[in-house]
Amino acid sequence: METAPSLRNAQWRKSSYSGNTGGDCLEVADNHPGTVPVRDSKNPAGPVLLIGGAAWQAFVDGLR
Repeated sequence: METAPSLRNAQWRKSSYSGNTGGDCLEVADNHPGTVPVRDSKNPAGPVLLIGGAAWQAFVDGLR
């Protein structure tokens, strides 16, 4: 059984497409091999989605 990575010292970064108007924003944390932690920037204490690296790459490629 896999355990979730520790996000205690995660360095979160907001999407470069997010504006400062208070709209929908997401943040991702880097340096977690094989997974991409994602959270709502307006609720940093809320839940975190852990997305597999291949699925995240497919998502990003689909946005381009």
